Amino acid sequence: MNLDSLRAFVAVAEEGQFRYAADRLRLSQQAVSKRVAALESSLGVTLFDRVPTGATLTAQGRTFLPHAHAVLIAARHAVESVQSEVRPLRVDILNSRTLPAVLMLDFHQTHPEIALKTLVLRGLGTALPALTAGEIDATFAYSPEPLPPGIESMVAYLEPHEIVVGDRHPLAGRTTVPIDELRPYTIWIPGIVDGSEWGAFYRELSAEFGLTIDSTGPNFGFEDLVATIADSRSLITFWGERTREAGPWPRNLRRLRVVDPTPVYPWSLIWLRSNRRPDLAALIEHVRREPQPTDTGELWLPETLRDQPRSVGAGGSEHDERQVAI
Repeated sequence: MNLDSLRAFVAVAEEGQFRYAADRLRLSQQAVSKRVAALESSLGVTLFDRVPTGATLTAQGRTFLPHAHAVLIAARHAVESVQSEVRPLRVDILNSRTLPAVLMLDFHQTHPEIALKTLVLRGLGTALPALTAGEIDATFAYSPEPLPPGIESMVAYLEPHEIVVGDRHPLAGRTTVPIDELRPYTIWIPGIVDGSEWGAFYRELSAEFGLTIDSTGPNFGFEDLVATIADSRSLITFWGERTREAGPWPRNLRRLRVVDPTPVYPWSLIWLRSNRRPDLAALIEHVRREPQPTDTGELWLPETLRDQPRSVGAGGSEHDERQVAI
């Protein structure tokens, strides 16, 4: 079985689009498509349904995916067994623009002596099996359900949510907006994956405050999202406080703080308890020292995280003490 074809299949399955898989593998989209087609031909089955929004796994594809992961993990372990070079610390950052990428860039700049490789696995459903199998050393995510035995976690950052609007939107002249005042507007967040942890977060948030969150429509990335919002008189979108802007950032976009309360996304660093790598310990300590946001006022978190003692980054402020008991 051709390992390159397996890598292409896994990348498309995890990214949901051939072009994102091509970016991840540093190949052309045509090359990825050919590798997947060759794999389908050799197996005699169709692994993906090609749809306008990308590619979705067929029943055969879903059955095949964990076995493909297992083959790739076994191949990597076979190579590592005869290599004397120490492999880099492997960390899943979910997305190259969101907070985990920002934190890992800071970690890399603080510890340039640590060999580091970041991966984009697109969700906890993919990251947890990779973590258990030793394919990665850590991941950043919000876990709406209890983690499996043997998995450790700590709060990495409680990221305040802002909204982004165009300069012709009725809210454009504001600097802050109470969350209750968002009810009349459609909050467009294309590409929310069914069953994903961020889908669970937005579902609970919208139910509690009566918000309208629309996840339909093609997801062409940050650039298309902000361009659409900038030209709209009615649409808004949520934006993480430390999400990196998709450049060039349109001049007619406005970012507003959401208050009373401020919804925060509870990013956690998650790792395998049995992993004793010193560089992983350095990452855990680095994240533990990450200062938490200040002056955010009243916070909103998912119900399962409220009133639970959690470990947060050290900072010594009153705000840090309040976040210890979420």
